[in-house]
Amino acid sequence: MYTSEGKQLAEQLLEKYTPLVKKISYHLVGRLPADIHIDDIIQSGLIGLLDASKQYDPKQGAQFETYATIRIRGAILDEVRRSDWAPKSVHKKARDLTAAMQEIERRTGRDARDIEVAQEMGIGMDEYYQILKDGNTCRMLSFDDLESDDTQSLGIFEDRQSNVVSDIIEEEFKQDLARAITELPEREKMVMSLYYDTEMNLKEVGVLMGVSESRVSQLLSQAQLRLRSKLE
Repeated sequence: MYTSEGKQLAEQLLEKYTPLVKKISYHLVGRLPADIHIDDIIQSGLIGLLDASKQYDPKQGAQFETYATIRIRGAILDEVRRSDWAPKSVHKKARDLTAAMQEIERRTGRDARDIEVAQEMGIGMDEYYQILKDGNTCRMLSFDDLESDDTQSLGIFEDRQSNVVSDIIEEEFKQDLARAITELPEREKMVMSLYYDTEMNLKEVGVLMGVSESRVSQLLSQAQLRLRSKLE
């Protein structure tokens, strides 16, 4: 339970960093299941912010905003995982889509087009785009699951011995990933840059590119699947 002083500090913290919570929430909302409402996401993010204020240790060398960003994002994704959304079938469909994309690109020697992948899978375009949408959320949650602790993603809150072999493998993967990104179709490359590098949300990217928010989500998902195909 907060003391009067602690309550005042918490209120100051919320006032200062609520814009950060909203920024992260709107950045994620377009890639989450449709039944997850933005108000619920923001509420979960605020809980993560308060948790960050209790756990933060300035002696570890990280800025509070950096640490809070990780905790806010983690709290939001934890809330999504508590929903009834089950991604098992989504994983399979995403793998099938990647396999179809790989086969087309092997045959043609160029990037696979939307309609070609759908035809290869024997499905309509509506179902194809639904797989992209569901897979987007699935990949985001799966990636986050790789981190057993939110703070480990920065490697700044624990002491670890350097593993030379792991460092080399990680560096090679980064180089392969960077090369694969440069080979993406221009629109997909632009979406990746705007979403990840400039941290725009899907709506902002759509306005800049002159397309709908759902189309941005599709392009982002296609880019991720294409990268997976290239890296495999």
